[in-house]
Amino acid sequence: MTKPDTAAPRDSEAEALHGKIAEALTPVTVPATRAASLRERLAARVAQSAARHRGLTTFRLDDVKWQNLGQGVRAHVLHDAGATRSALVEFAPGAHLPGHRHHAHEECVVLRGSLTAGNQRVGLHDYHLAPAGSKHQRIESKEGALAFLRGTSIGKSSDMLRELAGAWLPDGGAQPFTIAASAQGWRDIANGIAVKPLWQAGDTASFLLRLAAGARLPGHAHAIEAEYLMLAGEAFFGDLLLRTGEYQWAPKGLTHGDAHTDVGALVYVHGDSRDLQRE
Repeated sequence: MTKPDTAAPRDSEAEALHGKIAEALTPVTVPATRAASLRERLAARVAQSAARHRGLTTFRLDDVKWQNLGQGVRAHVLHDAGATRSALVEFAPGAHLPGHRHHAHEECVVLRGSLTAGNQRVGLHDYHLAPAGSKHQRIESKEGALAFLRGTSIGKSSDMLRELAGAWLPDGGAQPFTIAASAQGWRDIANGIAVKPLWQAGDTASFLLRLAAGARLPGHAHAIEAEYLMLAGEAFFGDLLLRTGEYQWAPKGLTHGDAHTDVGALVYVHGDSRDLQRE
């Protein structure tokens, strides 16, 4: 018995189908008074949303403006904290960055491809921490990669030169380490919601947040500033949709609405360590 073809229609077929549906629809005339009321209500909701999210920075995929760092490597600074920055860095296949010594804690999460630093490999969604004072050998990507860096010197020439010069100093102090994005280390905090701690210092922590399709996490006010990077899937934070590769920075005091997703999401979060204790 031949199974029915369940493949999704091609774009051309879908467009033709949409055209046929549109031809069969009967236009509905909306009274001018009702149209004006709808516009006013929509404008009010937009204004309310803008007020709720005042101070929130959201970077969309279309907002990224790359700057070349070297042959085959380019970056975009997402947030500048003064002493350090958060940035996206893209490596073309075979590209590399030279060895350097970190003057601040630098966190890395890979969104696409993989990176190699010495004998350490950082794969898809893996987390890598280079503590302040640690030294990195040449960082390269054979297949190409897209990575998020928090605490990076990228974006300030004097900091970058300082780190490059530090590569000539003897090794010593803390060493970089990688946490694989595996099933180990996850803790359920609610139905369909789990967290995986990555790094913590006092009231500040970095962790992965995993939401199953249909999951909802109650909103809350931020006691300290927080950063969010969508690693996979998509989710609404309040009424703002964050898609794969997109980023948010939330200032202290801002209240985030409920986080919910229809398709599932994997999020890197840097913020309040007390969020790890939520049940």
